[in-house]
Amino acid sequence: MTAVATTAATWTIDSAHSHVEFAVRHMMVATAKGRFSDVKGTVGFDGTDLSTASIEVEIPIDTINTSSEQRDAHLKSPDFFDAANFPSLSFKSKGITGDVDGEFEIVGELTIRGVTKPITLKAESHGTVRDPWGLDRAGFSASGKINRHDYGLNWNAALETGGLVVAADVRITLEIEITKPGS
Repeated sequence: MTAVATTAATWTIDSAHSHVEFAVRHMMVATAKGRFSDVKGTVGFDGTDLSTASIEVEIPIDTINTSSEQRDAHLKSPDFFDAANFPSLSFKSKGITGDVDGEFEIVGELTIRGVTKPITLKAESHGTVRDPWGLDRAGFSASGKINRHDYGLNWNAALETGGLVVAADVRITLEIEITKPGS
């Protein structure tokens, strides 16, 4: 990797190379997974000092894909995300601690269905590089967990043998690539 200039700049999330995935227990015996694409947002970042970085992300609900059209439609319905009234979810950082060359934490606020709650994501930097077209790029992975009921995602059904169709805890994983024009 090559060094990238350290002037503070606004980096843009590269939607073609970024996504957000989620996983939740289904029927108490399996894990259902899905993905959101077309992740958009900005990162105020100088390339080295994460403590001063700021992150804003918007994720369109209509991009949800669980490999089941029927399940995707149900997740977009008022039973879950209510995409007609809340077309996106968003994240805004409030603080970042750690080492840009290693692991760090992102503390912020996640908004789903108009409900905003704090969340802490454990993150890892994958470094920075200048691409062949003159763009500086940086990559990050992050993960966390939410309770879906905190955001009004309450639909469920009881199983005959006990338990529920959908668990409350949802694991979230983000793979984010950001770019800024080269100098």
